[in-house]
Amino acid sequence: MSTPRFARPTGFDYPLLLTALLLTALGVAMVYSAGQTDVPVSYVQSAWQRQLAWLMVALMGAWVVTRSSVRLIEWAAWPAYAGSIALLLVTLAFGSGAGTAESMKGWLTIGGVRLGQPSELAKLTLVLMLAKVLAGMRSTPRSLLDLWKPLVVVGVPWLLIMAQPDLGTGIVFIGIAFGMLFWAGVPWPLLIMLASPGVSLVFAFSTGVWGAWFLILLALVFWYRPQLVEGVLLVIANVAIGVVAPLVWDKLQPFQQRRLLVFLDPQYDPQRAGYQVLQSITAIGSGGLTGKGFTLGSQKRLGFLPAHHTDFIFSVVGEELGFLGVGVALGLFLALFLRSTRVAQRGSEPFSSLVAFGLATGWFVHVVVNVGMTLNLMPITGIPLPFFSYGGSFLLASWLSVAVLLRISSEGRGKADGLGL
Repeated sequence: MSTPRFARPTGFDYPLLLTALLLTALGVAMVYSAGQTDVPVSYVQSAWQRQLAWLMVALMGAWVVTRSSVRLIEWAAWPAYAGSIALLLVTLAFGSGAGTAESMKGWLTIGGVRLGQPSELAKLTLVLMLAKVLAGMRSTPRSLLDLWKPLVVVGVPWLLIMAQPDLGTGIVFIGIAFGMLFWAGVPWPLLIMLASPGVSLVFAFSTGVWGAWFLILLALVFWYRPQLVEGVLLVIANVAIGVVAPLVWDKLQPFQQRRLLVFLDPQYDPQRAGYQVLQSITAIGSGGLTGKGFTLGSQKRLGFLPAHHTDFIFSVVGEELGFLGVGVALGLFLALFLRSTRVAQRGSEPFSSLVAFGLATGWFVHVVVNVGMTLNLMPITGIPLPFFSYGGSFLLASWLSVAVLLRISSEGRGKADGLGL
């Protein structure tokens, strides 16, 4: 077997690159605006400069990836995945929190200096490894037992992430997994049965809703007719989760409980957990059609909007650029999703197609959850907005993902086989 080599890109995907550059430029501008406040905070004021420095690192890393080949990327999937697992273990042992998440261990810290969040790079390595495993399966999974390999690939880093605990990143991992399983051709009834324990956990806080869901699940099991043992274990698991849900609630961190309660009613804790979302809704609503002007958002300038350079930067976009600015930002994200999906459709083989769709799914989950939480349509989980939120490791991971898509796009020669495309 010959060693994978670097290759020169052919047929460069300029629309994809331009979309990512526009998103990044707008994001850096908004990080700069976030630092323009009436009560200056030196760390936030200089955040845009650090973001630019990280962007240079990210672009250099992206350039290296675009010079490689898809074959080399596939070959590197396993060592990259193993390396990310090792970093997550180190972070769990020696990591620290930051900002509103001081109680978690998500940042790799050496000598008191936070180097970044390994979980961001783990999202990329998860996509690569899961694509490698799914592409290597001889037939489309038709039972839960057939899914044991991809579930292990997802489960190991997911458990380490949840142990930090980082619910937001855990949600992204789950979203990526289901998106890639769907793209690999796993039947939708099987996906619903796989997701059923999580659905039961959410619905268990209402006996009536959980009972209705359980009846639907029973009907689905009888219709799909999985193996007897699988069906029985699935039903038992859902019943057990319905019983232990209150215990799970007790195990959540206090700030996580408050965030979920505030999602149901922002006035539950308006001075603490509900403060962020109330200020966010006020900021976005006050922007109107054209916004208050770049750097002129009053909620941000007066310091009423917390985390406005990270998790709630979309609120700054809404306040300062208004409905039109929000429309431009979401339009660029839509273009990114559509272009990434097109790359997945044109993947030259299953691995390429699965990687492209997995990366698109990860971005989609980030945007939906982040924008949703600024409008109180989603619980606050600390998920950043791609290319916008301040954060070096997230920007680096995003641009490495863009580079992988560019490489796949340059080698795409028609639809991938065996993916039901």
